[in-house]
Amino acid sequence: MSLSLFLYVFPFLLLAGFLVYWAGSRHAYARRRPSEPGDPAVFDWHFLVPCRDEEAVIATTVTRLRGGFPEGHVWVIDDASDDLTAPIVRALAERDPLVHLVSRRRPDARIGKGAALNAAYAALNGHLDPAADRSRVIVCVVDADGQLSPGALARVSGPEAFGDPETGGVQIGVRMRNVEDERPLDHGGRIANAYARLLIRMQDAEFAVSNTGMQLLRRRTGSVGLGGNGQFTRLTALDRIAAAERRPWQQDALLEDYELGLHMRLAGYRLTHVADTWVTQEALPYTRRFLTQRTRWAQGNIQCVRYAGRIVGSRHYRAGGVLESLYTFFQPIAHLATLLLTLFMLLALVLGGGAAEVLLSAWPLALALGLASVVPFLLWGPVYRREFAPDRSRVKGLLWGFALWLYAYHLFIVSARGFVRLVRGRTGWAKTRRNAETAGVGPVATES
Repeated sequence: MSLSLFLYVFPFLLLAGFLVYWAGSRHAYARRRPSEPGDPAVFDWHFLVPCRDEEAVIATTVTRLRGGFPEGHVWVIDDASDDLTAPIVRALAERDPLVHLVSRRRPDARIGKGAALNAAYAALNGHLDPAADRSRVIVCVVDADGQLSPGALARVSGPEAFGDPETGGVQIGVRMRNVEDERPLDHGGRIANAYARLLIRMQDAEFAVSNTGMQLLRRRTGSVGLGGNGQFTRLTALDRIAAAERRPWQQDALLEDYELGLHMRLAGYRLTHVADTWVTQEALPYTRRFLTQRTRWAQGNIQCVRYAGRIVGSRHYRAGGVLESLYTFFQPIAHLATLLLTLFMLLALVLGGGAAEVLLSAWPLALALGLASVVPFLLWGPVYRREFAPDRSRVKGLLWGFALWLYAYHLFIVSARGFVRLVRGRTGWAKTRRNAETAGVGPVATES
């Protein structure tokens, strides 16, 4: 293939893939139906809350879980915190027998969220009666700042979720709890707070409509992904993965949640997404913390390429699930390729010559591609406004859609950072600071 032909074809292929995926997600979102609730009393509930220096939020999280879901056990995994996380949880456990503290110490601690969850899995096994029906035990992972919506357990108990004995995992929706905060930065000025509010709003729109549409599409293709917050799994499914992989969660994974879902699908379990219940968390108003979090996600996506062969050869994946999974795996690589191609085009324009003539003659095509890439984001904006912020104007919805398009460009940055970290052998799990944490708190790093 000649260089000029490649310059024409490659952007078309990337855009075509994006538009097909977006159209499938938008159609699945538009055609979604309410899920039928079930009886939570049929199951035994255990909430796992991994923690590292979470004194600012952990008491509230445990208290709300116990108050909102009194039938559930709460297992807090203290991953060698340097603050008061452990004493706070220990005091709560002394007053409530359904609150448990799982303490981890260096050098085994602080090596990733997967390792912390595996420690809780071992503690749970030691706690359960050997005669317990493990197929009735449901494990839910909740972030240290997570808050489940009141009807969550009924929704995930329904016939489309754990009411089906073939279901191994359920992921619920995610919303940003601080989306209406008028002043997310206590010490910031008017412009800084306006930017922080927009960044928070974009994270909420991303999860509320864009990611939900993606998960509903995955529900159709049989490739639903599990997330790190609001992740529900059946204990027997975790047992089966542990028997094959030595542990349920992969300890070397940066996306231990998503990889758990891959293992469940490869083992033959069904995964589903329930969109009409959710878990809330705090969106990040700080660019650096946001990019740190998303770099880990991008690098974790690249790591998942190692599953491509197993998924292609698995009898448990339909063709649609294979295509969707491969598309997800290679997204950071596609972003990186696009970034490199853009830099090459700019260099060619500066140096002149035949390649520059080709690029200059293709400006109508470039304009068309640019417009086509904006439209899907513009269309998500009004959907988000109508369903989650109906008090705002239609113009605001369009502006949010345009902002979503600009917001999406962070993917190119974090994909490049994730690839560089991978090449440099930096695969450590970076904890994202909570908004309540100051920049000088102890040894908690924003990058590892």
